[in-house]
Amino acid sequence: MIPLKTLGRLLRPGLIVAMAVMMTGCDWALFDPKGQIARDELTLLITCTVLMLLVVIPVIVLTLVFAWKYRASNTKARYEPNWSHSTAIEVVVWSIPCMIILVLAVLTWRSSHALDPYKPLESDTKPVVIEAISLDWKWLFVYPEENIAVVNELTFPVDAPLNFKITADTVMNAFFIPHLGSMIYSMAGMETKLHLIADEAGSYEGRSSHYSGAGFSKMHFTAHAVSNEEYQAWLAKVRGDAKVMDQKAFTDLSAERNHDWYPVTYYGSTEAGLFDAIMAKHAGENHHYGMKHDGKAMSHEGMDHAAMGHEGMDHAAMGHEGHDAAAPAAEADGHTANEQPEAAHAGHGPSGE
Repeated sequence: MIPLKTLGRLLRPGLIVAMAVMMTGCDWALFDPKGQIARDELTLLITCTVLMLLVVIPVIVLTLVFAWKYRASNTKARYEPNWSHSTAIEVVVWSIPCMIILVLAVLTWRSSHALDPYKPLESDTKPVVIEAISLDWKWLFVYPEENIAVVNELTFPVDAPLNFKITADTVMNAFFIPHLGSMIYSMAGMETKLHLIADEAGSYEGRSSHYSGAGFSKMHFTAHAVSNEEYQAWLAKVRGDAKVMDQKAFTDLSAERNHDWYPVTYYGSTEAGLFDAIMAKHAGENHHYGMKHDGKAMSHEGMDHAAMGHEGMDHAAMGHEGHDAAAPAAEADGHTANEQPEAAHAGHGPSGE
């Protein structure tokens, strides 16, 4: 019987080869950018990785070197059991990581502003505005300027900036087209923005990159980057569909919680303001631990913070029961100024009562 250690050593090369063969079929979308945003993000990823490897690789190499040099069988190695400090080593092991962290900090600061997903892209080409709405479990894309809507398919011209307005009708999702760049969340009652661009024609997979329910694995779509002529032909094709994406059609679509992939569906026209109506539907009054947020006043039961008052106490006038702080106490009650504190607090218990 072959010992387990020997069997492991024999199988290890075969497993590595098998993993390499299986991974050749993977789509390395993040390492195959098709737009300027994705290309800049790949450059940032590679730069940060190389900077960190400046520490990782020497540590790994020196670990192997020290283990070999100071092995028990090497009687020529210096034996210094009382050694405890080296200024040169301290300088090296602290200064290099500190410099790398400083470079990474500057790089992160600059790239965070340059690759801000809310930042519009500069281009001479007119941008395409797309309103993306995540549902259970599909994506609805509304082209408000073209007056059309599509389920689970995106089409846009090459080299045209894409201005996405994103929200959700149900749970939180994450909108992501790996070949084009940044990911951003969709949340009910909220609008997030994303700006992308494709500089190569092709079909790229889009998806919800975070788990959102039973049909999550089928929540993907195809993004087609085409020429302007092909884009106009696609618009004409969609407009030829008789279906209308209005409030009723959206309610029916939202109610159908598909667990399999929902087929591409075209709507030749849309109801104006649909995106805002969907957001407004989820932006009603919220209740948190008895607190009401109505946009006008923040109030608790029995407490009116708009007027900043309590029961029997008017803070707008800064007075107590039967006492008007706007008028001098001496004139209101006929008391002297020295008697004012006593008169003002007569019959008034300590704070908290």
